[in-house]
Amino acid sequence: MTKVAVLTIVHGRHDHLAAMLDGCARSLCAPDLVVVVAMDDPAVETQVRHAPLPTRVRRIERAPGGLPLAAARNLAARTALEQGSDVLVFLDVDCIPGPSLIGRYRDVVEAETAQQPVVVAGEVGYLPPTTWGYRPEELAQLGRPHPARPVLTVDEVRVADDLDLFWSLSFAMSARSWRTVGGFDEQYVGYGGEDTDFAMRIGAAGGSMVWAGGATAYHQHHPSENPPVGHLHDIVRNAHIFRRSWGRWPMVGWLEEFARRGLVRFDGDTLEELRVTQPGAAATGNREP
Repeated sequence: MTKVAVLTIVHGRHDHLAAMLDGCARSLCAPDLVVVVAMDDPAVETQVRHAPLPTRVRRIERAPGGLPLAAARNLAARTALEQGSDVLVFLDVDCIPGPSLIGRYRDVVEAETAQQPVVVAGEVGYLPPTTWGYRPEELAQLGRPHPARPVLTVDEVRVADDLDLFWSLSFAMSARSWRTVGGFDEQYVGYGGEDTDFAMRIGAAGGSMVWAGGATAYHQHHPSENPPVGHLHDIVRNAHIFRRSWGRWPMVGWLEEFARRGLVRFDGDTLEELRVTQPGAAATGNREP
């Protein structure tokens, strides 16, 4: 029998975590295990003590450069594999799984025939702001698709032609595929770059990404910014790590916008963070991590 684990990482956003766990409990195919990695957030253990599903909480401290997102995801996967999980379903803490998401991910992963690693990516519906919470029966109506990702029928599976569209917001892999890729690169600390690096690692292993219809997650609204000026230092540091690894810059659109605002010097060859008198003062817009 295939054992499915849902994995999430969290720092704050406890209301979002509660809604995500409730969505897992309401799933048509309940996970065998939920792993929550609390990043510098000891209150999480108390919050999930009475979770309706078998739940393991692991803790990881803040890294010197920020929250250890890559290391936290690896810890979640390692915990699930130690418990004998066959399918790893990664969900951002802001995501409420649709009722068919877990079962659909399981079925698509089980259908893998290639020996190369495969990552399965479901659709994401973005929810509007709310002051009262989201009712489960309203999610499908309220969620709006991401314009850069395909909209599929519920039983459709489509091979992606651009691995750079990989996003850790919602994805699934078999235990075999995860071990082949080797997880996320823990050099990346804080926000930015680690997802694109993971996509490059999949490609380097001869792997692929497939879109799966019927595996919809609903992203709970939260304040955000575009470009993510609040993560400027993380993004610049991680961009340099990525270029050393893969010979090109990631997140070029953000880097160019930072340069336009006078926050960095970026000419395609060099990237340098500039000193500003009021860090973050230029932050506007929306970011959807």
